[in-house]
Amino acid sequence: MAGGTRDVDDTTWQTEVLGSDQPVLVDFWAPWCGPCKMIGPHVEALAGEHAATLKVVKVNVDTAPRTAAANRVSSIPALVVFKNGREVGRQLGAQGGLAALRKLVSPHLG
Repeated sequence: MAGGTRDVDDTTWQTEVLGSDQPVLVDFWAPWCGPCKMIGPHVEALAGEHAATLKVVKVNVDTAPRTAAANRVSSIPALVVFKNGREVGRQLGAQGGLAALRKLVSPHLG
């Protein structure tokens, strides 16, 4: 959906993230995670701001454990930027809000 986030799991990871022709911000989260709920609205806002140039996806670590493990996600929230199928940036925790997310992704946009 344009301007929003989409859910990705173990079965869609390869296509949606590693095979994307756009940079991808991945929000590794879980429904029980308080800091994940705090950063969530900022992730959604960033998705809206960069709808044409950035894909934003969410990976629930409880339902996609293989993907979380393969990406060395041991604490959440973990926000990871992928470009051309490779990790190019990572932020752990909810600190910094929208400004921190902008700083994380801006070097990798068009």
